Amino acid sequence: MPPLAAEPWAGADLRGLLDFARAVEDLGFDSLWANDSLVRPRIEALTFLSAAAAVTDRITLGTAALQPVLRRPVQTAQVLASIDRLSRGRLAVAVGAGFPGLSEVEYAASEVPWGRRFARLDDTVALWRQLWNTKESSSFHGSVLHFDDIPAGITPFSVPGPPVWLAADTTGARARAGRLYDGWLPYPPTPQGYRSGLAEVRAAAQRADRGCDAVTPALFVTVLVTDDADGGRAALDHFATRTYGFGIDVIEQIQTFAAGTPDAVAARLAGYIDAGARHLVCRIGVLGPDGFIEQLHQLRTVKEALR
Repeated sequence: MPPLAAEPWAGADLRGLLDFARAVEDLGFDSLWANDSLVRPRIEALTFLSAAAAVTDRITLGTAALQPVLRRPVQTAQVLASIDRLSRGRLAVAVGAGFPGLSEVEYAASEVPWGRRFARLDDTVALWRQLWNTKESSSFHGSVLHFDDIPAGITPFSVPGPPVWLAADTTGARARAGRLYDGWLPYPPTPQGYRSGLAEVRAAAQRADRGCDAVTPALFVTVLVTDDADGGRAALDHFATRTYGFGIDVIEQIQTFAAGTPDAVAARLAGYIDAGARHLVCRIGVLGPDGFIEQLHQLRTVKEALR
């Protein structure tokens, strides 16, 4: 469930993140997710997941969300297949095209144009899937990416390869998730918005002659379990400001948050489960290592309540 944000670890021993990865598995959670950015200093997502594969045995290892544009697409297919092999098929890849303002500098640093970013993302995923399922050299010609005579590389642990989810929530993204992706990972601020969005995803899947269950319905949510009198609002405001440069009053209009006592957090998450969410990716709303393990224990209480 929980993604790890390593940004505030400047000067710290990053191997401590692997202790956290092990704790996620030992406490009975189902998955561990790493985020991805060039905007802030943090451990590189795929490097971290490769290391986490060596210290865990059961949990899914995922990206929430990977920005493929930051890497060369053929090389990334190799890296993802390698992690999938090292983890014995435990990799899941949620991908996104980034956000205006925040991500444009990342595109520039990666020498990739901002325009046609959604088509580039879809092409990249299609290229990965082609390379994961061929043992001979091949060519790829999409709407943006064009390659000839790509040498065959390492293949994933099993056919057809890691599931690829789309982390986006616009009308166009929901249609693309239903048509092309294995999962949908949005963070709408209300359960009602999630329910209606999921209906659009499933309708798009049916129009593409895919089953209504072809797309895993997931949710990205920031959680903070606390007995603070304000229900954790001040702490979340600090978290949002440090993470995005905007306070909680702005970010909660865009993203899902669940904060307060274990019962309050469970009730908030239950609303999304009732709306159709089946995999909750819970980002813990603390900065750095302090308090992370305690939040994991609190979140386990929430998890048991939801069952």
